[in-house]
Amino acid sequence: MKFARCLKLSIAAVSLALAPALGLAAEPAAQEVWTFDRLDQLGGHPTTVWGHPRVIDTPLGKAVEFNGEDDGLLIGVHPLAGAETYTWEAIFRPDGGNPEQRWFHLEENPATGSDKDNRMLFEIRVIDGRWCLDAFNKSASAQKALLDRTHLHELGQWFHVAAVYDGKEFRNYVNGVQEVAAQIHLEPQGAGQTAVGVRINKVFYFKGAVRMARFTRGVLTPEQFLKPVKTNP
Repeated sequence: MKFARCLKLSIAAVSLALAPALGLAAEPAAQEVWTFDRLDQLGGHPTTVWGHPRVIDTPLGKAVEFNGEDDGLLIGVHPLAGAETYTWEAIFRPDGGNPEQRWFHLEENPATGSDKDNRMLFEIRVIDGRWCLDAFNKSASAQKALLDRTHLHELGQWFHVAAVYDGKEFRNYVNGVQEVAAQIHLEPQGAGQTAVGVRINKVFYFKGAVRMARFTRGVLTPEQFLKPVKTNP
């Protein structure tokens, strides 16, 4: 019995170690999904509503639309607090508006009330009727903006975007295609809060809609990213 148990544990350990090479799924990383189909909560977390964002019907399902002037949502959690590696995804529709828009903002804000200015952001730049992605992270003394103004995309359409940090490299994606990457060490961030539709200090409002976000405490490949398909009939 003891030999059989040891053999079983050994086989399990070898299988786990060989899983990536064999193309098998490893144990799933911890994930949190926010579906933007209501205003009073996201992912089970209560929200504070700024302005008049509204829930709309879209080909992908329900989404929350922001007017680019005074709309936003504040959520009292930092969903990637403590993550040493992460994949942050969102499905959204940029509709134009101001040249600079900070539309998804995760901010460290310890219980002491002090503000270390550590933050993660999804931003866009609107250039000549199109847009490009800026994924930003500031953690301790390190910071990086992943922005290439030559990677321009159409307004008024749905896109998947992702920011991935594997412990050594920070990179961003649009519809599963990598755009910018940088070698950098980013410390895990502490507890805090999140704003959607605007930066937490209510500047750089977003004009468009957000359908879904997913926060994974680990590294996903583009093949594992969310697909912008209808999930709530």
